[in-house]
Amino acid sequence: MSDHLQLDLQPKRTLKFWHIWALGVGAVVGDGIFLLMGEGIAVAGPSSIISYGVAGLSQLFLIMALVEMAVAMPNAGAMSHWVERIMGKSWGFIAGMTFAIGWIIAGGSVGLALGKITMWYFPSLTANWWPMVFALVFITIFALMNIAGTMLAARIQLWLVLGLVAIMIVFALIGLKDVNLSNFTPLMPHGTSGFLSAIPLGTYAYLGALTLVTAGAEAINPERDLPRGLIWSSLTFLFIYSFAHFVLQGIIPWQNVSIDSSPFTVAAGQVFGVAGAFIMNTAAWVAAATTILMGTIYATSRIFYSQAREGMLPKFMGKIHPKTFTPINAILVIWAATVLLIVIGQFNPDLIYIELSNQLVIAWLFSWGITLVASVIYRVRYKDEVAKLSWRQPLFPLFPVLGFIGIVVVLYGSFVNDLGTLLRGAAWLTVLFVLFKIFNKNAFREKSAEPVKGDLDYE
Repeated sequence: MSDHLQLDLQPKRTLKFWHIWALGVGAVVGDGIFLLMGEGIAVAGPSSIISYGVAGLSQLFLIMALVEMAVAMPNAGAMSHWVERIMGKSWGFIAGMTFAIGWIIAGGSVGLALGKITMWYFPSLTANWWPMVFALVFITIFALMNIAGTMLAARIQLWLVLGLVAIMIVFALIGLKDVNLSNFTPLMPHGTSGFLSAIPLGTYAYLGALTLVTAGAEAINPERDLPRGLIWSSLTFLFIYSFAHFVLQGIIPWQNVSIDSSPFTVAAGQVFGVAGAFIMNTAAWVAAATTILMGTIYATSRIFYSQAREGMLPKFMGKIHPKTFTPINAILVIWAATVLLIVIGQFNPDLIYIELSNQLVIAWLFSWGITLVASVIYRVRYKDEVAKLSWRQPLFPLFPVLGFIGIVVVLYGSFVNDLGTLLRGAAWLTVLFVLFKIFNKNAFREKSAEPVKGDLDYE
């Protein structure tokens, strides 16, 4: 197919509100809830409930500040596209690329977690390479689902998320009768420092909801469904996971929580027996699967596709499959990068779970920070355009301010005692910026033309 005909191909608008909502809920990082919550409880005790609540609210504040641009410029490139328009191509590239890099890292770490969770069903498989095998198999299946069509992947995501939400609600409601209030004292066994240390872990757990803005080019009604999806998906996971966290903490004394297994699986086993542990482990599997299916593979491929169409990445990544209308080459590149990380993680798990996971947080905080700056500039510079939007953030500039405060808190909590990791993050971000300047000189110098709406023209 010629380049000209390829450029005529665009993603199809097939996604409705429930698909977008499921994308947001399912993209919340699965291993952060089901595996790393044990670490949050270990460092903060019962106050981890509040720490995770603060992290969830920070995500909601951030989302409230960015919904306007999602409504004004629904586009597959999302923050890359918005920031490019407001601040130029160089900053747009960095905003989108750091978000995409974060998701690829998440694909490696969550993929490994998915493999380990799968091992729960096969206790007879004792070789240490089996988690990697399961991870590679499922990553490949999820990539093929995305290639086969957006609606197929979105429908599977919706059903998986509905099942996940149902399991968590049933666990919380039935487990409520077994809550022992004495397990909540002392509230802060490790003091304020422990409480603050758990906030970054909660932020990692709730990372991803903003991913649904990459559906802007494929939403049937983005002006209505993007803000609804962003807000309702955030409220869904914030309420359900906080409720389930409270019940979990009330069932298991914080001193008995282990970071070696999912505390939810342990709690469900105590309340419901082996069947309950099986069901909760399935919930953990679903949470990890949905993170990869529509987080790593879907969202990142849309950003790469959009940046390729804008001349920021090689043209081949902007190719659309002529039958399924999905960015096939971008999906394959992301699949290959995720496979590589999973294989590396098999031999050096600390690189994936510690160093690169920390770099993931840096990458997304940087992306969010730039996008927040762009959102403030947009609100001030384009007042007439903002006034015509179907949805506008209330109480401006409250939510951008709260978003910036959240970013600073997470940076402080994550790296105050680990400046080396922060410096390494600053180093690779600088290299990324310089490389873009060198290899995209024209794009760096040229001022981006302001887009009208998004990838598709409105009738």
